[in-house]
Amino acid sequence: MPIRRFGAHRSLVSSSKTLQLSYGFTKKMNISRSGYRVFSANSTPASTELAKKITERLGVELGKSVVFQESNSETKVDLKESVRGQDVFIIQTIPRDVNTAIMELLVMTYALKSACARNIIGVVPYFPYSKQCKLRKRGSVVCKLLASMLAKAGASHVITMDLHQKEIQGFFSFPVDNLRASPFLIQYIQEEIPDYRNAVIVAKSPSAAKRAQSFAERLRLGLAVMHGDAHHSESDMTDGRNSPPSTRTTAGHTGLELPLMMAKEKPPISVVGDVGGRIAIVVDDIIDDVEDFVAAAEALKERGAYKIYIMATHGLLSAEAPRLIEESAIDEVVVTNTVPHEVQKLQCSKIKTVDVSMILAEAIRRIHNGESMSYLFRNITVDD
Repeated sequence: MPIRRFGAHRSLVSSSKTLQLSYGFTKKMNISRSGYRVFSANSTPASTELAKKITERLGVELGKSVVFQESNSETKVDLKESVRGQDVFIIQTIPRDVNTAIMELLVMTYALKSACARNIIGVVPYFPYSKQCKLRKRGSVVCKLLASMLAKAGASHVITMDLHQKEIQGFFSFPVDNLRASPFLIQYIQEEIPDYRNAVIVAKSPSAAKRAQSFAERLRLGLAVMHGDAHHSESDMTDGRNSPPSTRTTAGHTGLELPLMMAKEKPPISVVGDVGGRIAIVVDDIIDDVEDFVAAAEALKERGAYKIYIMATHGLLSAEAPRLIEESAIDEVVVTNTVPHEVQKLQCSKIKTVDVSMILAEAIRRIHNGESMSYLFRNITVDD
């Protein structure tokens, strides 16, 4: 039998609500325009939690829809209310079954387009396939393909958070708002980490140095960068430079010899910066397989760090991640709720969650009311 999930919706009326923003600021929510709907494209209850928190902050309920899988695993979406002439926001968090979530988003987007929605805005806090944003060897740029599919399905705007590479925004033919989770993570450090003034921000690899530098400068803390075989850098397969093969025998040019690029050899792990007697806070954008983070924590412990925190926006925490974290030298892993991870939290007491529904709700309100989004990007620089 197909699995069906139902939501509910209440029409938006003029109301006002005080919105508590990061760093203690408050913002008055004057919701004066009507004519928008908020749907969840997820078919599992665990994945609708973020959507429920967003709609609670907006003072609306989820749109009436049915999202389910047929017996042959095809995705089906039935809209249970009219959306003609409305701005429609589709909230889609990405669970472990990534491809099903993508199809749910695409099918619902196309269903709303067929139902004559005025604007269809995808709210996808963690954008899937974002790591496949470069051409590597004979592969493909899957992230660009997904952007094209969303445009073809009928999306007119996307709200996301901390894209793996900011250049991904150029893959889209419509506006993309790439929100930042760093204010919430910085606030967590200030409020939840005792003696954080004795901490040092650590980049797990040179590629993460800019993000770590941003945290360090805002918190007025020191910076350390790790390098060596504790991480597997994406640069190992960058941009197709190993394709075609470095040497090739061609008829008529047997005497031609091209310079051969030397093979890479990673040095032993090293830490540039002093972590002795300090709290080490490792920052990154995604935590998926955690072997690299576990190895980094061990190296930091060996160099004198007495407490180790791992902080990231998207906590995918795949495979054996909860068990490895629980058994490691890591004291705490802090991630946001852009990706559902309640099951992983039951398996590991070290995983903590920071709620970012506030900024997503404010983005929805501002886009619908035609207000400037610059308030949500205040003090954000190019390198953040």
